[in-house]
Amino acid sequence: MSDNPLLLQNVSVPLHLKRETWRQKTKSLLRYLGPAFIVSVAYIDPGNFATNISGGSNFNYTLLWVILWSNLMAIFLQTLSAKLGIVTGIDLATHCGQIFSRRTNMLLWVITLFTAIATYMAEFLGATLGFYLLFGIPLLLAGAITILVTFLLVYLQRFGQQAIERTIVLLVAVIGISYFVEIFLAKPDWSKVAYHTLVPSLGPESILVAVGMLGATVMPHVIFLHSELVKSRRTSEDIQDIKRHFRMERLDIVFAMNIAFLVNAAMLIVAASVFYSKGIPVDTIEEAHRSLTPLLGHLSSGAFGLALLASGLSSSTVGAMAGECMMKGFIGLDIPINIRRIITMIPAMVLLWLGLNPMKILILSQVTLSFALPAAVIPLLIITSRKDVMGEMANRKFTNIIGCIIVTLIISLNAVLIYLTLLN
Repeated sequence: MSDNPLLLQNVSVPLHLKRETWRQKTKSLLRYLGPAFIVSVAYIDPGNFATNISGGSNFNYTLLWVILWSNLMAIFLQTLSAKLGIVTGIDLATHCGQIFSRRTNMLLWVITLFTAIATYMAEFLGATLGFYLLFGIPLLLAGAITILVTFLLVYLQRFGQQAIERTIVLLVAVIGISYFVEIFLAKPDWSKVAYHTLVPSLGPESILVAVGMLGATVMPHVIFLHSELVKSRRTSEDIQDIKRHFRMERLDIVFAMNIAFLVNAAMLIVAASVFYSKGIPVDTIEEAHRSLTPLLGHLSSGAFGLALLASGLSSSTVGAMAGECMMKGFIGLDIPINIRRIITMIPAMVLLWLGLNPMKILILSQVTLSFALPAAVIPLLIITSRKDVMGEMANRKFTNIIGCIIVTLIISLNAVLIYLTLLN
């Protein structure tokens, strides 16, 4: 055969070899998909339902840009967390325990404990409301059923991480399909949707909901969790294998996070199209569910209840996994999962017993998470910037600049919220 490159260009690859190559690449990619889908559940949990419904019903489409920018922040931060786990084989909380002083780790542990309580409160209330709305079960009994079902879901971990991943993907599909039905029935004004997704708009009245949306979308507990989840796919310490794993995980993150973005945007768009456009203020999840029936029919209200239930059950499972990772890493204190779950359940059950508005509780819990975000983001940036930890995969200067901008934005939004709250 001639070595002439012009002749070699005309040599075609047999079709069966092309198919085999495509299959190998697809199989290789599928092997790495999963961790980001578990993480993405936290971005479409019941707290998102509350903040997005409140944002859409009170401020029309004007806060869509918050969801977009929060999602971009989430992609950036989850990528750094995944990189840390892939490169070192050690999760973020354990790194904090090894690198920072005991006093710093105690502070991080306390913040994390409150984060776990606020997170589980939102997840627990969402699943409870889902049972209540779909089946008419009294709230306290629905809460007891939620406890039982979430314990069963966490039990799936005994069968390996992939069993959890498949269950989570199924529940995410239920949420996505439910909101596809909702948005089809709502018939939104797509020109306004496009405008407000790209053009920021924020006023004193909407800042509480905007901060809640940020806390609901960029969640501190899954920043810790992602670095733990990717370890199950780590098969080699060879730098080329690590880089390949990281490339595959970035695809996983972009795919899963953008599904979460579309679901969150759909929540707000439906609320704006159905409630704001008709001048219907929505102060509770029950009102949102009840109002959908006369406006869009039983199919819509049923889809809403089903999505809320799937969201609460899936995110409570993820919350349990994140809590286990965080509680143990900082100070080496391994609280049994059942005891930790009981600790985080008690406040939610008390609030249900007192008859407080679950939607307002959900929004406030997400604002709490926004205040806790720097405790996850700052350690992540510090550790992933260290060459002695990350080697040649340490953050570049540009990455650190973006990270610092994100931290500044989060702290600034929180500071403005405190100022406006004290002013009023």
